[in-house]
Amino acid sequence: MGCVTTTSAISAPSTAVINRPSVVSVGTIVWLGSEVMFFAGLFAVYFTLRSTSPGLWEEQTAKLNVTYSLINTIILVLSSFTAQFGVFAAERMQPRRTGGVFAFTKWGLVEWFFLSYALGAVFVVGQIFEYGQLVSEHVGLQSDSYGSVFYFATGFHGLHVTGGLIAFLLVIGRVFSVKTFTHKEATSAIVVSYYWHFVDVVWIGLFLVIYVLR
Repeated sequence: MGCVTTTSAISAPSTAVINRPSVVSVGTIVWLGSEVMFFAGLFAVYFTLRSTSPGLWEEQTAKLNVTYSLINTIILVLSSFTAQFGVFAAERMQPRRTGGVFAFTKWGLVEWFFLSYALGAVFVVGQIFEYGQLVSEHVGLQSDSYGSVFYFATGFHGLHVTGGLIAFLLVIGRVFSVKTFTHKEATSAIVVSYYWHFVDVVWIGLFLVIYVLR
């Protein structure tokens, strides 16, 4: 009697990989969405008060140093570019420079984020000096409705910039603390860049509304 051998076909496990977005990245984007609503509210308050007190706005905006603020704005915008260069370095898994100090094309995440931090710090210091100048010209937080909304809007943004500066230092510190630079550190850098770009875009809006739109 012949022996019949049967072979059962066993299906091979699927090798398809589902690339899900990072939970941290998604959470950051959702949180930034709520921040957009907050700043939208600030813009609404600014335009409402401006429409009810056009004479006050004309008088107080004349005291603003637009050229000074424009230079400060350019510094902040440049920091967004340097932060993105840092992200590019993180994406190619390059935490630190591989060449000389002035070989910018060989800079890593750390160098670009240090430069972004320095530019952001210059912006904050510049804003503090501007506050001092305006206070000397009797534009204070409690002087009138213009002063209140001006300092609240720009000051709240300044706090966001300060938070971004702390985030830069945390990412840099994390790079130095780990033995091997991994995708986890790269993701942290990318998330911080999302926040920093958001801060820059908000300031451009504030600059156009407060300093340009008269």
